[in-house]
Amino acid sequence: MPLHISKLGPESAPLLRNLFEHYAHDMSEWFKIDTKPDGSYSFDTSKYWNGRYQVYLAKSGAAICGFAIVGSSNEWLAKPGGHDVGEFFVLRKFRRSGIGRQFAEHIWNEQPGEWLVRVLEGNRQAAPFWRTAITHYTRNAFEEEQRIIKDRTWLFFRFRCVVRSAQ
Repeated sequence: MPLHISKLGPESAPLLRNLFEHYAHDMSEWFKIDTKPDGSYSFDTSKYWNGRYQVYLAKSGAAICGFAIVGSSNEWLAKPGGHDVGEFFVLRKFRRSGIGRQFAEHIWNEQPGEWLVRVLEGNRQAAPFWRTAITHYTRNAFEEEQRIIKDRTWLFFRFRCVVRSAQ
């Protein structure tokens, strides 16, 4: 089935909160994220509805495949006008299917310009995924650097995006 990607608004807050339960579970391997007494992560997603972020949902047919949140890269690069893939999550069922790359490319095509993708180097699935997706999309025209932030090594991928047809 083809991938359908849409932007979400505040009316979808419960949906995003539910998806963040899966995301927080996966990320708890690298970050100190614990469940609340009721067993949920109860991640506060309210900041994503303040107008500074775009929230995307990917679906294949009726099945939800994942979500992405895009914001400004200014906080990380001190350079206004760039975009940052702040959060990106594909449900396990859909990983290694090409959906993640298709999802990322859709977002990049929708917002041409300077882009930043940050990933924890220790995330042994995400780091190769992003390197491969960005290499393919940019035809190897990107910069990769390591940065230490709060005693963790991060990979920063920076590139300029121009709208391309599907590859």
